[in-house]
Amino acid sequence: MDVTDLRIALFSGNYNYVRDGANQALNRLVEYLLRQGAAVRIYSPTVEDPAFPANGDVVHIPALPVPGRAEYRAPMMIPPAAKRDIRAFAPNIFHIASPEILGHRAVTMARKMDVPVVASVHTRFETYFRYYNLAFLEPLVEAGLRRLYRRCDAIFAPSDSMAQLLRDQRMNYDVGIWTRGIDREIFHPGRRDLEWRRGLGIGDDMPVIGFIGRLVMEKGLDVFSDTIDRLARRGVAHKVLVIGEGPARAWFEKRLPQAVFVGHQTGADLGRAVASMDMLFNPSVTETFGNVTLEAMACALPVVAAIATGSQSLVTDGVTGRLVRPGACDQFADALAFYCRDPDARRRAGEAGEEVSRRYGWDAVNQELVDHYLRIIRQHREGGRQPRRSPVP
Repeated sequence: MDVTDLRIALFSGNYNYVRDGANQALNRLVEYLLRQGAAVRIYSPTVEDPAFPANGDVVHIPALPVPGRAEYRAPMMIPPAAKRDIRAFAPNIFHIASPEILGHRAVTMARKMDVPVVASVHTRFETYFRYYNLAFLEPLVEAGLRRLYRRCDAIFAPSDSMAQLLRDQRMNYDVGIWTRGIDREIFHPGRRDLEWRRGLGIGDDMPVIGFIGRLVMEKGLDVFSDTIDRLARRGVAHKVLVIGEGPARAWFEKRLPQAVFVGHQTGADLGRAVASMDMLFNPSVTETFGNVTLEAMACALPVVAAIATGSQSLVTDGVTGRLVRPGACDQFADALAFYCRDPDARRRAGEAGEEVSRRYGWDAVNQELVDHYLRIIRQHREGGRQPRRSPVP
């Protein structure tokens, strides 16, 4: 069996209607699979005006707006028409990309069809609730995730640190790695554009601290803004550049009135914006990999990040940037002040980060997942599926 024999049913709560790192990784995977001769069918909610064109054929799954976050949809079931489509497609593996009700229903259907099923983990979903005064729900959410992932033949994390966390949480016996790649034609130091910065009112010698991502509270916007307040009180010269859109933009703009907000950027424009920063500040603890961290490293920027899944696998403290205890605003400010005041230190850390980024290519990391697909199908046919219960008490 090889890649041309693969027939993959992919289930996602957001394949392309709102742009984020997870669904862009899924679209790159599908593009690679189709290019290699595999058959793929995607089952996801759709909208009339998606954030970007979808790779592959997407079958619409009905969904309801998420309360308080209406830009996202919550699929509640697999309707009969979609079930008929799945059976007609006759997949030989199911891939679950989001842990909501659609994922649970897809696992149940895979079991009824006697088809192996895997899941990819894209975010620290259980941590989101602490940002909306619902932290008491975190143990219940983690238990729900464990129930879903233990029913899968294998699960995949985008980083070694996230994989270890999933093992510690007893999510599954078989925890593999499906990491992320970088498009080096978009992200590289040559994209730096001082003229573009000047157009934003930023001087050539002014250290620029960047934020990249969706403007939502779970990205650590409170920690970011509190840290910037400390820098200002210390009299550290700097400018904040924010790339991204989201429901918390108005709040973030009010907290950082001196910052420059350039909105959502894509392609070469995104590469230019990232390379035109002087450092990235990523205080989030919800990422499982940290695409923006890798993008900044590819542009030769030092990264100041929280000690969290994803960042720990990319950033080497004191070499390519600094890793700081989550929420420790004074220590974050220390690290940022160091890079603001020392251009040589910025250069050394940036060069080291760029060298690390060269290890990540999309085709190579997607082929690793293909190899796992083939292994899991073979094991399933041979009756070698791992037990569903965790060995850790």
